Amino acid sequence: MIALLFVIAITVATVGLGIWATGKSKSTSDFFVASRSVGVGLNAAAISGEYLSAASFMGIAGLVMKNGYDSLWYPVGYAAGYLFLLLFIAGPLRRFGAYTIPDFAEGRFDSSSFRKIAVTFVLFIGFFYTMPQMKGAGVTMASIMNWPYWMGIAVVGTVITFNVVLGGMKGITLVQAFQYWAKVFAISVPCFVLMAVFQVGTPHAASENNARLKSDGAIKVKGATAYPANVVTMPSEPSWLYFPKGAKIGKIELSRKLLPTEPKLTVGQLIENAPKVVLKGPIRDAKGKEVKANYHDLSQLVRGDKAEIPENTALLVYDGKPEETGVKTPVSLKFQFAEATEFRIWSAARWDGAGGTHGQVEAIAPNAPPDAKWLNPFGPLTSKWGYPVLYTYSLIIALVCGTAGLPHILVRFYTNPDGRAAKRTTLWVMVMLGGFYVFTPIWGALGRALMPALYASNATDSVVIKVPTILSDPLMGQIFSGVTSAGAFAAFMSTFSGLLVSMSGAFAHDIYGKILKPSASPESRLVAFKLAAVGVGVVSMLLGLFVETFDIAMMVGWAFAIGAASYFPLLLLGAWWRGLTKTGAAAGMLLGGLASLTAIIGSMLLDKKVIAADLPPLLRALMEQPAIWGVPLSLVTMYVVSRATAKEIPADVNLKMLRLHAPEELGLSKNYIEG
Repeated sequence: MIALLFVIAITVATVGLGIWATGKSKSTSDFFVASRSVGVGLNAAAISGEYLSAASFMGIAGLVMKNGYDSLWYPVGYAAGYLFLLLFIAGPLRRFGAYTIPDFAEGRFDSSSFRKIAVTFVLFIGFFYTMPQMKGAGVTMASIMNWPYWMGIAVVGTVITFNVVLGGMKGITLVQAFQYWAKVFAISVPCFVLMAVFQVGTPHAASENNARLKSDGAIKVKGATAYPANVVTMPSEPSWLYFPKGAKIGKIELSRKLLPTEPKLTVGQLIENAPKVVLKGPIRDAKGKEVKANYHDLSQLVRGDKAEIPENTALLVYDGKPEETGVKTPVSLKFQFAEATEFRIWSAARWDGAGGTHGQVEAIAPNAPPDAKWLNPFGPLTSKWGYPVLYTYSLIIALVCGTAGLPHILVRFYTNPDGRAAKRTTLWVMVMLGGFYVFTPIWGALGRALMPALYASNATDSVVIKVPTILSDPLMGQIFSGVTSAGAFAAFMSTFSGLLVSMSGAFAHDIYGKILKPSASPESRLVAFKLAAVGVGVVSMLLGLFVETFDIAMMVGWAFAIGAASYFPLLLLGAWWRGLTKTGAAAGMLLGGLASLTAIIGSMLLDKKVIAADLPPLLRALMEQPAIWGVPLSLVTMYVVSRATAKEIPADVNLKMLRLHAPEELGLSKNYIEG
């Protein structure tokens, strides 16, 4: 309830600012670019507030907890992308003075048809970016209120859509600036408190695995409809699992493929060959009460690759040692639960009296990577398909170049008074983002050390919400969980607001005002903007229902990859190479952008097993992280096709390049669209 009060407070403050700003948002220019009057400090805070999405506040911490060192590329890439913006794009983009990025596309090449291609990618990138924001909403409300996932999406999506309809760009500028400072407070203060209370330091290098469970109750897992969130990889050491309600395991498989030189063991053989471990000492429930359980070895219950576990069962799971099985390293078992259930887990390796140890000893959390992988580069994230260097560089390209290809971020530079202000704004954004991103990896490390049960339930994305609740003072735990919940709420509210403005502007200004009805009055375009905001909000909520099992930061990374292969090449070459033609730009955007989009959607469908195909690991890596080939494909296509269609270079290209780069004091720059 306390956490809900904090969420309500941030919502009331957000809506209140939006309503107050409504009185200042009357003209078309107010709604689309805030009358080009936003100062450097305010705009930097607003851009930072919009950019720090659910992926930044929740997703990075979740990925760091889940995958370790590999995930640090996300905060680095998110911040470093603004250096590209500062050097190459921010100033020229503002000097061109449009309302939207499709305006730039049309004006740079004198082609209304190119606008149609450009606006399509605004929608592709925008809708892809809304999905993780909606997941953040669903996860946050489920964590603090135990609401169904869909209810959190419905409530949050409705509130944000209402706020955007009220105030447009000018309304959300103040809101997003406020939300930036709210997020900095929410990510930093609880972090300092937790570090001071628990004195968490660097894990000892000699430790086998620091993600050991504490006696903090049952681990809850989901059923088959939530795949792959229903998959639980057991620890590599013998473990006792207690199932008070029983369980149905739909599939048991090995956690990794056996090498060609290793014996081709089946799951059944691995279980049958495992030595038996004697249970000594009673099993106790979460309240410490002894449980009279029925004791079984997994081999007694498995049938083929399935198992049905009766109620009140204590189950021994052991995959055998390398010298016993013939494999080079232990191969743990992976369970796919057919139905939602819960269990508790203890280490059986120390439960048989070995070393004089008796009683319930905490086990390594299921799904938790060992320290050797978690602490080192090329760990679980980048090496998942066996090509860690390729995966890493592709991720870096997507994050750095994709920042310069996000329409909802780029449009904010049109709100600055001039190009110099836009560049100063970008510099301050880098400072503000750098300060924020110091804390997100710390939260991931805190989650691994203090609440490893999140591994087993596939809930690492909720680490910033859940970890404060373990404070010994329950009231303080709820208060700090409320603070982080409010920060998370501000994160997806601010980003979703910017996305709604960007996509609604594309519908109202580009599609309705420029393509369908060029003679539309400013008043009718405002009506179209508000109707489009409602429509985009509803579609975004529906899309959010389908992505519950994907990592938040991973989804945002995919949106970056699409932007990197479509808008980044257009803006880079369009602003700096006079030889770029509309045909070359269109061909590059379509080929690189659509190919990347197709690869990412294909990878998502394969992950969800909507598509059943056993593709080569290299192909899977290139599909999941397509920027390493998508960006060069787009740039090379633009260059080659532009050379072949050089006659299409606009006659006034030199004047346009002057407008893009000449200081405003020379009087050569003018807004492409006055307002």
